[in-house]
Amino acid sequence: MPELLAMFAELAEYERLTHEMKATEKQLADALFGAHPAAEALIAERGDPPATVGYALFFPTFSSFLASSGLWLEDLYVRPARRRAGVGRALLAAVAARLRERGGERLEWAALDWNSPALRFYEGLGARTMTEWITHRLTGKHLDRLAAEHPPR
Repeated sequence: MPELLAMFAELAEYERLTHEMKATEKQLADALFGAHPAAEALIAERGDPPATVGYALFFPTFSSFLASSGLWLEDLYVRPARRRAGVGRALLAAVAARLRERGGERLEWAALDWNSPALRFYEGLGARTMTEWITHRLTGKHLDRLAAEHPPR
């Protein structure tokens, strides 16, 4: 958990989102290994002794149009010193293989519009940029306000 959290912090810094990094070791352990896991993570290691060089974090989705499961790739991160050595591709291939093993049809993710290296990498894999879709997000007080409109169970 500590190594995964360290890479989360590195990614948050790269994406200029350190102000959003609030995950704790306990929260992460519960999310990955609790009674109802919310996500899965793959960790890449290289060297002797092995050193952690990257990770992929993903969770299930569902397509009503396909009536099939999919995966949302939340993070694909490779430490800067290990980039351009096949680690990212290997992690993404492992996620894709898990999806296919489970009968899934669609792997999706988002990338920041200014992250040119990532965008080129994804384009090289044959990924299609979904420019017609705009992601929306509710958090904090706005999420609380909407949730409060629903009567308690």
